[in-house]
Amino acid sequence: METRDSNGALLADGDSVTLVKDLKVKGSGGVTLKRGTLVKKIRLTGDPDEIEANVDKVRGLVLRTEFVKKA
Repeated sequence: METRDSNGALLADGDSVTLVKDLKVKGSGGVTLKRGTLVKKIRLTGDPDEIEANVDKVRGLVLRTEFVKKA
């Protein structure tokens, strides 16, 4: 099972990705992650459409791969 970003690039554990659109994070008290935010050291999940990441404001965040591109 392969996990790919919005441009079709293959993602692996430990890669860095950049957000391609502003994302409102549910359950975080109104935090919005801005387009262009660098997310380091991602972890792959069992689902090829999702990755796990830690961002400064939010820990244990699950991101859809359609909203990220490989940095």
